[in-house]
Amino acid sequence: MSNAVVICECFARDGLQHEPVFVPTEQKIALIDAFTAVGFGRIEATSYSNPKVVPAFADASEVLAGIGRGKGSFYKATCPNPRAVERALADLVAGHGPSEISLLVSATEAHSQRNLRSARTDQWDNVAAMAAAAQGRFRLIGTISVAFGCPFEGRVDPKSVIADAERFATLGVRHVTLGDTTGLATPRDTASLFRAVAAAVPELTLIAHFHNTRGTGVVNCFAAYEAGVRNFDSAIGGIGGHPAQLVYGGGFTGNVATEDLVNMFEAMGVPTGLDLPALIETAHRCEAVLGRQLHSMVARSGLGLVA
Repeated sequence: MSNAVVICECFARDGLQHEPVFVPTEQKIALIDAFTAVGFGRIEATSYSNPKVVPAFADASEVLAGIGRGKGSFYKATCPNPRAVERALADLVAGHGPSEISLLVSATEAHSQRNLRSARTDQWDNVAAMAAAAQGRFRLIGTISVAFGCPFEGRVDPKSVIADAERFATLGVRHVTLGDTTGLATPRDTASLFRAVAAAVPELTLIAHFHNTRGTGVVNCFAAYEAGVRNFDSAIGGIGGHPAQLVYGGGFTGNVATEDLVNMFEAMGVPTGLDLPALIETAHRCEAVLGRQLHSMVARSGLGLVA
């Protein structure tokens, strides 16, 4: 197994969904182009969510049409329902569609009702319809939210998460993200769950998505790496976590800060393939766009003793 990692930069989608003010389309495009220039092989670019529900992405098609495309890079759009997949296909036909789409389920009924406004059984029907509607034209990314613990139901049975991963596999999804949606995971739970899912569904490429709600995001990423995971999600500045109209963790549920995660891996001698000076410059650029200091430690202190 290679020791190199692939990091998906999620600022433009998971990050911006938390922002109460709409970021202009041209600024989103410029930032995504900057992420491409840094060297990210995967970038979460936008969402086809209903703009009446999540207005931050009312310009999804315009963003995808405006960005440059890095050679070998994948650009992901979130799709909450079959109508969203139809929009993704229309953009693809027009020449500017996403290369990945993410299909979301929640590991618990309460979170599914609150976050997706759908019962788990109904959401799985949606996911099956979306996977079929995609017609094999996108790389499908299955995402299991609250896989490590739910703010409404508490602990989540690992067997349930394994069953969800197996269900994704039966639908032809080969990349599955385990999401720690409100930062409840511990390193021990992280290693145990990733190993269990990998053993049960070895054909899957697993992706770690941690939030830093309780300050454990980076160490959980390390635990996932030690368990064999080589794909990670993070967001520059540690922003985002959930739509602005929802409140978990007292309102602070931000993603792992990309700069901090990259610094850890590079200091360990784990290649990320990223231009480190450009990453720090881009982090400050993101702060300028949002008009405030973000949650990254490395943006303040500078890079450590990277290899």
